[in-house]
Amino acid sequence: EQKMKEPIVTIETRLGTIKVKLYNETPLHRDNFIKLAEANFYDSLLFHRVIGNFMIQTGDSTTRHAKEGDDVGSYDLGYRIPAEIHFPQFFHKRGALAAAREGDSVNPERESSASQFYIVYGSVMTTNGLNRAQQRLDENTEGKVQLTTDIRNYYMRHGGTPHLDGQYTVFGEVVEGMDVVRDIDYVPTNEFDRPMEDVRIIAA
Repeated sequence: EQKMKEPIVTIETRLGTIKVKLYNETPLHRDNFIKLAEANFYDSLLFHRVIGNFMIQTGDSTTRHAKEGDDVGSYDLGYRIPAEIHFPQFFHKRGALAAAREGDSVNPERESSASQFYIVYGSVMTTNGLNRAQQRLDENTEGKVQLTTDIRNYYMRHGGTPHLDGQYTVFGEVVEGMDVVRDIDYVPTNEFDRPMEDVRIIAA
C-alpha cells in the first residue's frame, strides 16, 4: 500500500521561511491546518507567545491587528479538534509541530485548539533533566507516558520538550528552516512572552 505523500506547508516570516510537513497519521489536524492555510487564515498573524529554549506559538487571528501592549493569545476559532496523540511514535522533539489547547481541567479529552499551534525548540536534555521530565509526566498522565530509551537518547542528542509528551497532539515537523525557528525563539519578549518586536507570518 503506497503511503500518501505528506503535505508540506511553507510558513514565511519576517525572519525567514519555515517548512513543515504534516503527518498523515493525524488526518484531522492535517486537513484542518491545510484548510486554514489555503484560506490564508495564518497570513499576517503574530507569533504571540515565544519562550526561549521552549517553543514559538501562533494562530490567534486577533493578533493580525494587535497593538503593542495588547493582551494576545486567548482567541480561537470556536471549535476544537479531537486529540490525535500518537506517542511514542511522535514526540516533542526539536522541530515538532503541535496543537495548542486548553488545560486538562476544562479539557480532559485534551482536544486541540482549532487554529493555535506551536513549534518546539526546546533544549538538549541531560539525564537529570529527563528524569525530572518523567516525574512531571508521571504526575500529569498517571504514569501512562514513559519516555523510551530511544526517545531519551534523541532528547539528549537533539533536544526538545519531553514534559509535554503524550498530552498534546504532535501533527507534523519542521523539514526546513530550523534556524529560523531558533531565531524567533531567541527574540526578546515582554513579561507576557510576547516578542518586543512583532514577528509576523507573512504567508502560510
